[in-house]
Amino acid sequence: MQARANASADTLDTQDDTGRAVQGMLATGRWLATQGYRFITTTPATHARVNARAKNGQAHDLRGIFGWSRPFTRSVLDREVLRELQDAGLLQAEAGLLRSRVRYSSLNDQLYVHSAYPTTQSDAVFFGPDTYRFVQMIEAELVRAPLRSGARILDVGCGAGPGGIAAALASRAASPTLILSDINAGALLHARVNAALANMSRVTFAQGDLYAPVDGSFDLIVSNPPYLVDAAARAYRHGGGDLGADLSMRIVTEGMQRLNPGGRLLLYTGAAMVDGQDPMLEALKPVLRAAGWQYTYRELDPDVFSEELDTPAYARAERVAVVALMLRRP
Repeated sequence: MQARANASADTLDTQDDTGRAVQGMLATGRWLATQGYRFITTTPATHARVNARAKNGQAHDLRGIFGWSRPFTRSVLDREVLRELQDAGLLQAEAGLLRSRVRYSSLNDQLYVHSAYPTTQSDAVFFGPDTYRFVQMIEAELVRAPLRSGARILDVGCGAGPGGIAAALASRAASPTLILSDINAGALLHARVNAALANMSRVTFAQGDLYAPVDGSFDLIVSNPPYLVDAAARAYRHGGGDLGADLSMRIVTEGMQRLNPGGRLLLYTGAAMVDGQDPMLEALKPVLRAAGWQYTYRELDPDVFSEELDTPAYARAERVAVVALMLRRP
């Protein structure tokens, strides 16, 4: 199946609920940009702590509405924007107040729309501190070694699309083509809006399991997959396997077959450490050595999601680290 080229968010049919939602997210994002809106998204734990403060039970400004996901009164928001959100089905009533179903986060000079807090839905579209580190890793690699002209970029498991969009923006001089792919249809809706907010034109969208919905090979594959064991199997958290590494392993082993000569795969993920060892790395080493390809693997943060260690799935783990793999085909 080929990657399906979709209409831009600007030209999407607005007669159905999906079209209205996309148009509403896009119009709101563009309006927020004119207002100088900025919001740096924290971890869910930090978010909960800040919102729990007595003065933060209700939103009184745009950051409260679209960043902190707090309920608000109609008087806080511009009437035209309020109507746009209502028509798009992006507001929910709550005890006489309203709450936005989406959030907008700042990353560099761009705004990205994603699911509102808390992300309890099985198909929630997540954005957080991992996103910032993921993009920084991509940008640093592309400064070190820019892409060739006309390069093809794939963001597999793209979520809201920040990795692929950032890679394409950092490679403007190369006029790359970008494909944003995800198994979650809701993620692709948000990614479509975010590509439009970034004024991208050479971008297509594909829905399916990892590489299945896309054809051909690529000069750059980037991915920030879910890497935890999630009891609810939420798409943005559950990585599969006994320690959450299955998706990350598949992205590497299947992705090796989809790189052009000289192409690179950049993986930002988590690894549960057991008895001082990294089981995911130990499983990957024979594959990488057999291929004889150049790669680097390093820890970016030695200890994240420590609360997961209290769950049965991590009974053997001593920590969860954020790791980065850069793999280059000869």
